[in-house]
Amino acid sequence: MTGDRAEPRRPLRAAGVRVRFGEHEVLRGIDLAVAEGEWLTLLGENGSGKTTLLRVLAGLHVPSDGGVLVDGRPLTGMSRRDVARRISLLPQATPYVRGLTVRQFVRQGRYAARGPLGMLGESDDDQVRKALRDTGVVEWADTPVERLSGGQRQRVRLALALAQDAPVLLLDEPTTYLDIRHQVEVLELVRALQRERGLTVVAVLHDLAQAARYSDRVVALRDGVVHADGPPSTVVDAAFLAEVYGVRGEVRWITTNGLLKMVVIPD
Repeated sequence: MTGDRAEPRRPLRAAGVRVRFGEHEVLRGIDLAVAEGEWLTLLGENGSGKTTLLRVLAGLHVPSDGGVLVDGRPLTGMSRRDVARRISLLPQATPYVRGLTVRQFVRQGRYAARGPLGMLGESDDDQVRKALRDTGVVEWADTPVERLSGGQRQRVRLALALAQDAPVLLLDEPTTYLDIRHQVEVLELVRALQRERGLTVVAVLHDLAQAARYSDRVVALRDGVVHADGPPSTVVDAAFLAEVYGVRGEVRWITTNGLLKMVVIPD
């Protein structure tokens, strides 16, 4: 058929997701579908439910109602190893044992493919080598993780997530505790890997300018529901600032070196 475009695959869907903590309902019926190869960023004030929704998508929190579909299958019916083959998560913090080298740390990402005994082996498989190379941490492979700087450690944590070789990557505030230089380095790295590997990315970010620069689509949560959903350039405006963040200001979109960038000017 001419002129028709195939509907993009949507490997990750939330359908009617509700989450309650006691009497407080954090998420109140979230419907969300993420397209294959898309970078979607969750926005909203602290307490809006962004991290809770990310944990639900990762299978780490069972919703009170509704559910998540991964490649059309209910997430709740999948084993943890099966989920890990499809979804990797970079949380805000990843614990590690002191003395563990970068190589040993990243090998842990192969649990879904190799199991616990294979993980303890001395040999690296192709995905471990690729994760070390793609994140630029090969030179630190035999260095204990605790000796690295914050920016270096975040690259290593990203390598751990990539070693799973999952097509969907979830990021929970990946720039937390990093200075501006390392924030940009990490986000540029994720974008490059997204394009190279065809990853589907769902991220929680606080910086609106960063969200506008790297995201194909943003979803803003407010009062437990989806308040706005669409490309950053069509969603983020003065009304968005006021409604989602309670901030009065002007939003300007400018083109620099062929890239569309957003500037927020508070009143």
